[in-house]
Amino acid sequence: MTKNYTTVPSLFQITMKTSLLRLACLLAIATSPAPAAVLDKDRALAAQTFWDNRDWDWYKANIPFFECPDADLVTTYYYRWELVTKHLTYGSPNSGYSFTEFTDWPFWSGAYGAISCPVGHQLYEVRWLHDARYARDYSRYWFRTPGAQPRNYGCWLTDGIWAAHEVHPDEAFVKDLLPDLRKNYEAWEKRQFVPEVGLFWQNGHDDGMEFNINSRQTTDILRGAPGFRPGFNAYMYADAQAIARVAKLAGDDATAKTYEAKAAGLKEKVQKLLWDPKRDFFFPMSLRDEKDKEGIEMKKHTLTYQTGKFAGSPHGREEHAYIPWQFNLPDPGFESAWKFLMDPEYFFAPFGPLTVERRDPQFLLKNSCCWWSGQSWPYSTAQTLKALANLLHNYKQSAITRADYAKLLRIFAISHRKNGQPYLAEALHPDTGSFDHHDGYNHSEHYFHSSFNDLVITGLVGLKTRPDDTIEIDPLAPADWPYFALDDVPYRGHRISILWDKDGSRYGKGAGLRVLANGKEIAALNTLGKITAKLPATAAPARSATRINYAVNNDGDYFPRFVASSTDPKTPLNRVNDGQFWYTLHPPNRWATAASTNATESITVDLGMKRRIDEVKLHLLDDGKDILAPASYELEYEDGNAWKPVPNQQRTPAKPAGHRANNIRFAALEVQKLRAVFTPAAGARVGLSEFEAWGEGALPWTPAPPPAGNLALNQKGAGFPQASASFSDRFGGVPKAAIDGRMSYGPTPVNRWTSFGSTNPTDWLEVDFGAPKEFARVEVCIFDDRRGIHAPASLAVQYFANDEWRDVANPVSNPTVPSGGSANSIKFGKVTAAKVRVVFTHQDKARSGVTELEVWKE
Repeated sequence: MTKNYTTVPSLFQITMKTSLLRLACLLAIATSPAPAAVLDKDRALAAQTFWDNRDWDWYKANIPFFECPDADLVTTYYYRWELVTKHLTYGSPNSGYSFTEFTDWPFWSGAYGAISCPVGHQLYEVRWLHDARYARDYSRYWFRTPGAQPRNYGCWLTDGIWAAHEVHPDEAFVKDLLPDLRKNYEAWEKRQFVPEVGLFWQNGHDDGMEFNINSRQTTDILRGAPGFRPGFNAYMYADAQAIARVAKLAGDDATAKTYEAKAAGLKEKVQKLLWDPKRDFFFPMSLRDEKDKEGIEMKKHTLTYQTGKFAGSPHGREEHAYIPWQFNLPDPGFESAWKFLMDPEYFFAPFGPLTVERRDPQFLLKNSCCWWSGQSWPYSTAQTLKALANLLHNYKQSAITRADYAKLLRIFAISHRKNGQPYLAEALHPDTGSFDHHDGYNHSEHYFHSSFNDLVITGLVGLKTRPDDTIEIDPLAPADWPYFALDDVPYRGHRISILWDKDGSRYGKGAGLRVLANGKEIAALNTLGKITAKLPATAAPARSATRINYAVNNDGDYFPRFVASSTDPKTPLNRVNDGQFWYTLHPPNRWATAASTNATESITVDLGMKRRIDEVKLHLLDDGKDILAPASYELEYEDGNAWKPVPNQQRTPAKPAGHRANNIRFAALEVQKLRAVFTPAAGARVGLSEFEAWGEGALPWTPAPPPAGNLALNQKGAGFPQASASFSDRFGGVPKAAIDGRMSYGPTPVNRWTSFGSTNPTDWLEVDFGAPKEFARVEVCIFDDRRGIHAPASLAVQYFANDEWRDVANPVSNPTVPSGGSANSIKFGKVTAAKVRVVFTHQDKARSGVTELEVWKE
């Protein structure tokens, strides 16, 4: 019998039509014309040759575009936006976006690899992206994400949050954070404020300056010489001011007055106690008496070199003492400090500034990490440039000029080079620009510990952010430049273009300085100088639906869970859903198929329950050889027991492309499993940096529960089953962590067992069920840090019977070679036993580790 659906549409048909209509609307909105750009975006991107991330659509949708006569400065500007993408991390649905400092997630980082030391730089930088979610998620991360560490390092976190608010105003958002901002400040006060002095103490290490000229005068050169540092107190001054501003928005006048008073008190004490009129500079003041290894004492409450081994020295100036101007803290009268910045006898260098003045008795350029006694440090360079811009914009002085700002910014731009290509690591030699000895593999590459583009936007071009609807521009660009343009800048709900066209021939908008809002001129000036204008009225943006990447899994949940048709053991599968993407071969962040003759390869994600998905992003690799973008791919979903193509796909780009996200949009589907099936290019393998599955949802998000039946699971840690091992490391990797239901393949949190330090060629991890159980499969989730812990050379499963350990019969392993960063499945003939263990034959000198061991009946 033929059924007729023409008169009464089914619920499925209605749902599909509604979803298709919604998709069409979204696509129309996404492609709706913005005000005509002044700069040709495609041409600007094509002019650069360094690109690793070639997602032109993302750049065109998110970044302001810039040009000027200095080609090196322009190249560094675009490189710094690519650098941002390498550190962009979607940690979890509840946390959203955050940013890393290093390419890896070192053990001292917090949740999802974030470190508080550079957060101020990072927020000032990413606030200029069109999508405000990046900065807002990161602002909220520090207070609402378990494992975040906002006070591990000195930083200007609250000031950075306010700075982002000035660009993307959202009063409800910042007011909601006010209790968190206060608690964070109060925790700093409780730990480090000294009422009788009126200042906060901090050691150099926790200000990002491990070995410094004060700590080196103690017996603890790493953490010694805590003191009242100008920079850290300037951070707390700025944060107090920002809290006061947020409190005023919230109508909390009492809190506003309290924090205004705190800021005023810090301002007074920094100027009174930390300024040395003899040396015309700010200095740290010691917290306590301390002796060096020779017994020479630095006295409590003295400035650098007022006591100690170098008492009476006229030197001791450190670059970080310019930080107070980063926040406009000093009153007029202290500007003489800036006379040292451009002097080669003090701070100036071809790739500087120096972190310590050249003639200092402890000046030292060390061929190892973290000696801040002369090396050029991008973190500090960015602070100094920000401070200098404030000085030039807001103070009357003659110690330094606008030409000096342009000169230092150019030096900073060309400092971003390695072998002629854009690059940045932790520090560089101030005289040669070399990153040697400050450039750790899979650690310091493309280091996000400073700002640069914010300096171009707010300093060179001179867009001074304000919390009102007046736009103020005061360029520090050289007056002899014939042109520059900053185009499509997001600012307080508008798209701003700032153009300098000396004779009017380049942009066709007229000679001089022009300011456009949404494509229409709102201010003009014949000369290069300060200009202000009123921004047009704008409606408050509508709240958009919450978008969730349902495929990410950094929290060790059972779901979402990936499996692949094959995996290169050197490319762990967990990399495809760690929330990060980049495309370089070294260092890697990738999964790739093993060498095979398969006609197709696939990767499948099981979300654990049905989720409403309307977009998948495949970040495809293309190394130029061996691993190439596939010839084609199919995106499928599981419908019952059958795999079906996802209908009505809208692909960008239309054909598979490496070094970018391949976006597949479609009418929303309720799905639990998705897979991508690749047809490899001839003679090549296939690889991904990230697999994302997006849809609308509600927060807080709850992960799907794990399936029942894991005989090894003991989430409470009491009773049976119990885990034991032949050997356990001394860093917290214990057997019980391998059966707690959490899978953490990263260095933090430490949720694993490892045999690091074992002298045995083999080690074992055992599970005692407490009573006989029937089982036929073991899943070994292998931890591999690519350092001292590697995937083992081989795995063997044994069960305990008749007072002896026996090998299981007919084991079949998938993958055939043990692979780190993923579940390794071993199936075998059913056995009944009270104990099972996995024996690891270690890989060379490395040892083995497991983040979770599962035992299943089927």
